[in-house]
Amino acid sequence: MWHCNLVEELRCITGYDRAFFTKFIRLTSRDSLSRFIRTERQCGVLVLIDLAIIKKIADPEANPRIPASCRQAAVAMVLSPFEASLQLLFILRARQEGDPWSGQMALPGGHRDEGDASLAATAARETLEETGLDLATHADFIGSLAGIRANPRSGIDLMVVPQVFVLHQEPLNMKPNYEVQKLLWGNVEAMYAGTTRTEASFPEFNRSGTFPGFQVEDQVVWGLTFRMLTSLFDDVRRLNQRR
Repeated sequence: MWHCNLVEELRCITGYDRAFFTKFIRLTSRDSLSRFIRTERQCGVLVLIDLAIIKKIADPEANPRIPASCRQAAVAMVLSPFEASLQLLFILRARQEGDPWSGQMALPGGHRDEGDASLAATAARETLEETGLDLATHADFIGSLAGIRANPRSGIDLMVVPQVFVLHQEPLNMKPNYEVQKLLWGNVEAMYAGTTRTEASFPEFNRSGTFPGFQVEDQVVWGLTFRMLTSLFDDVRRLNQRR
């Protein structure tokens, strides 16, 4: 059920008994639980995921170890703190011949070019090209996360390293290019708590069975991007449990 992950999360962070939260959730609505969480957070009791925790995980000096056989790529995790909850920018890729992630939800990004001074520069360049968002103007670089080995259908050996940016002003007139069908924002706290966790099938990508993902508007974030997010969330949980 939707609340199972959140019950365990709250138990780990606050020390409250699991049975207390299970009873609380069963007797109240999801909106009531949200109000409870906001109150606890304002009192300094409860922290799920926020910029401060992500900043502790992202390393601005990181120089990821990438095997020589791997091509390098970077994606931008662009965080917006201007809504009631932290938001993350996603792109819905346009369908294109030869693109192994064609038609899928993704983070802005791409392969590292010879002229890129760093993987953060790669992520910023690709974000500008794909979305029209200039991270140099609108955001601060927070740091790198752990690289994820990709398994694209093309068979390329690729390491993708997420680069975290936080907006310091709201972007205006974002204009996706031909590679992007749509821009979407996802609720980071909801993904972390598991309330947007889902299972989906993707026969259009010649995949059988169902796959875990996060619901973002009418789309599902799955595959490589889902693995990147769950890797970040696992790091946040480990940090929360040491608090």
